[in-house]
Amino acid sequence: MGWFTLSPTLRTLVTVATLAACTAGHASAQPSVATQRAMVYGIVHDSVAVRPLGGAVVQLVADDTLANFGRTIVSDSTGRFSFDDVPAGRYTLGFFHPMLDSLGLEPILRTVAVTGASAVHADLAVPSPARLRTAICGAPSGQSAGGVLIGSVHSALGRAPAAGVTVIAEWIELTFGTGGMTRRMPRRTTTTRENGWFSLCNVPGPGLLMLMATQGADSTAMVEVLVPAAGFQRRELYLGPARVAAGADSARRVHVGDGRLSGIVRATADGRPLSGAQISIVEGPQTRSNDRGEWAFTDAPPGTRMLEVRAVGFYPERRAVDIVDSIAPLRVALATFKSVLDTMKISATRTVDQNLVGFQERRRSSVGRFLTPRDIAVRQPFATSEIFRSVPGLFLDRTMDAEEKVMMRGLFEDRCEPAIYINGQWMNGLTSGDLDGFIRPNDIAGIEVYMAGQVPAQFQPGLGGCGSLVFWTK
Repeated sequence: MGWFTLSPTLRTLVTVATLAACTAGHASAQPSVATQRAMVYGIVHDSVAVRPLGGAVVQLVADDTLANFGRTIVSDSTGRFSFDDVPAGRYTLGFFHPMLDSLGLEPILRTVAVTGASAVHADLAVPSPARLRTAICGAPSGQSAGGVLIGSVHSALGRAPAAGVTVIAEWIELTFGTGGMTRRMPRRTTTTRENGWFSLCNVPGPGLLMLMATQGADSTAMVEVLVPAAGFQRRELYLGPARVAAGADSARRVHVGDGRLSGIVRATADGRPLSGAQISIVEGPQTRSNDRGEWAFTDAPPGTRMLEVRAVGFYPERRAVDIVDSIAPLRVALATFKSVLDTMKISATRTVDQNLVGFQERRRSSVGRFLTPRDIAVRQPFATSEIFRSVPGLFLDRTMDAEEKVMMRGLFEDRCEPAIYINGQWMNGLTSGDLDGFIRPNDIAGIEVYMAGQVPAQFQPGLGGCGSLVFWTK
C-alpha cells in the first residue's frame, strides 16, 4: 500500500483498523455476549468512468475504538464487497484505490449504523465529474465553465512520479462575427507537483485538445485528448530521454532511445496476421511486421509517443502509446477499405444532403478535381492535410511565421494560400493543423479542389489569383 498518500482522516481509519486487528485475539478471549449481528454490503462505483470499481480496498471500522472492530476486504471485479457478522453500532466505511491518488483527492467516508440483524446496504463512490471539477477548479462561474483535465506525469524508466514537469494543453477556437472569422489557439500550462499530479481547468468540455509534457531536453509527443460532455478527463503521461540519430534514408533525423516496444498487427475482419505492415513511431524509428504479423522496436524513445500502422488495402491506425518498462505487446487491428466503404454505401441510401447534390452537379461539369470517400481511403491519410501530398499542384509548406499550410500554384506567384470552405463556410487563415483538428479523414463526404481560374463564384472570396479547397462532411 506504499503508493497511497493518505489524508489525516484516512490515516485514522487505517490506525483504528490496525489496532482492532491487533486486539481481536484478546477480545475473542473474553466471555461471549449474545448480540445481534448483521451484514454490511455494497458496491464501489467509479463515477468518472461510470462503471464499478474493482480492486478497491474497503475498510469498515467501529467509531468506538473500545469495540475492537476493524475489517478490510477487496472489492471484486463488479465492485461488490460485503462484511459478515457485524455487531450493532456505528461505523466508518471508506476505501483506498490508486485512482484516488491519480485524481489528487481524498475519498469520501461515510457513517454506517448497524441496529440489528437486518443487512445494511452502503455504496461507496469516486466523486462525480461535477464534484471533482468544483473541488479542483472551484465553483463554476458563468454559463459555461469549461472542462477540467487532470493526470500525472511519471518517468518512463521506473515509473517514479516526475515533479516540476511542464504540462501544456492547446486547442483551436474560432469566432464568427461581422468582420469574418477570428482564429485563436488558447494554451493552458501548469507544473506537476511532487507526486507528479497536474490539473488544467477551463479547457474545452466537450472538445478536443492537444497535450504534451516537457522537462529540459525531454518531452512527450503531442497527443490528442478528447474531453467528454461531462467536462472531466484524466490522462497519464510518461517522460523519458531520447537522442537524435540519422534515419534509414540518412536525410531524416529521428528520435531513438533504449525503450522496447513490440506487438502484432492483424486484420479486423478475420484476425489473420498482416505481413509487411509498416510500423512507425512519429519522429522515431520504423519497422515492418513479419509473416506472423509480429514487429518490435529495440531502440524506441521512452515515454508517451504516437504510433502509426499502415498496410496496403487497409485503413491506417494512429494511437498514443506509453513506452515504459515491461510494457505488454500491443495488439493492432486494421479494417479493410471494403468494410468501411460498404458502410459508406449503406449510409448513402438515406435522403441526400443538398450540399452533396451540388457536389455531384459540379463534379459532372469536369471543372476542378473532386475527391470522394473512396479516393481518400486509398491514400491512407492519418490526418486530413496529408491528403494533399498526393494531389498535383498542392503542397504542404511552412509560411514566414513557421506555420504549415496547404498551398497551391497561383496565377501571379509560384505558391499561394487557397481559400478554404467547410460545409459552405469560408474559413480564412487555417493552418494544416487547424484543418486536421476540424475534420478527420473518415468524416469527409467530398472535397472540391479548384486551381486558380477554375473557382466557382460561390467559392471565390476575392480576386487574389489563387484557388479554393471545398470540404463537405458527412
